[in-house]
Amino acid sequence: MAFTMEEMQQMQLALQEKYKGKWEPIAPATGKHKLLWMIAEVGEVIDIVKKHGDTACNDPDLRKDLVEEMADVLMFYNDVMLCYGITPEELQESYTRKFEKNMTRW
Repeated sequence: MAFTMEEMQQMQLALQEKYKGKWEPIAPATGKHKLLWMIAEVGEVIDIVKKHGDTACNDPDLRKDLVEEMADVLMFYNDVMLCYGITPEELQESYTRKFEKNMTRW
């Protein structure tokens, strides 16, 4: 089952509601903090790949850790989008424009 960006954002909003008062709120003022947390999670993905290379894709335990850390990245990514009010539609439009531009670069 694949999640849409909208579904992932709804899941993030549900987490935010559950942990209201414990987590930083979804607001532009906290967007930079969420972005920094996302970068920290990217660092954890990098650590796994750096330490284990291709093995991280083939070893079931390492793969589980890799995918879990990537899910953490996506969770903060969605928080950042929510903080700045970026809709899935805006992201899709921008992604499509970027894709089309890159398809004609070289």
